[in-house]
Amino acid sequence: MSSPTDEHKADAPASLQCAVVTVSDSRTLETDTGGQLVVDLLSAAGHVVVCREIIPDDPDRMTPLLQSWRDGDEVAAVLMTGGTGITSRDQTYETVTQLITRPLPGYGELFRMLSYEQVGPAAMLSRATAGLMHQTVLITMPGSPKAVELAMQKIILPELCHLAREAAR
Repeated sequence: MSSPTDEHKADAPASLQCAVVTVSDSRTLETDTGGQLVVDLLSAAGHVVVCREIIPDDPDRMTPLLQSWRDGDEVAAVLMTGGTGITSRDQTYETVTQLITRPLPGYGELFRMLSYEQVGPAAMLSRATAGLMHQTVLITMPGSPKAVELAMQKIILPELCHLAREAAR
């Protein structure tokens, strides 16, 4: 017998159009291993990366970019890497949470729980968050490739299509 979650997943799209954003003042396409890993994992799972950006951790740059995807029809999910720490330069959390209309606190809780198994109490330093900007899924994760792999493999990819289906309802 199937569960309601199984039925929802069965009705979810098999592939999504996604945007990938790396938040960094120093990375380039050649040195952005975390962002490239997001792209590679999305592609391997059958998703289409329609936009990839590297932007500084600056609300004036980040906000209009995210709003353009929220207001358009091209992107179902935005996956961001970097900028989730607690230094004075890290503004991604504050910028993103102002745009989220429906937070998904379970994502950050799960990420920090799984991250704790790898890095111990330092997991609390991550402000990885997720939510919906209206019907667009928005997920942030730290910039390190290990953190990206953890978030993508254990949390994001198993539920991304289901999440997008629910967001569009």
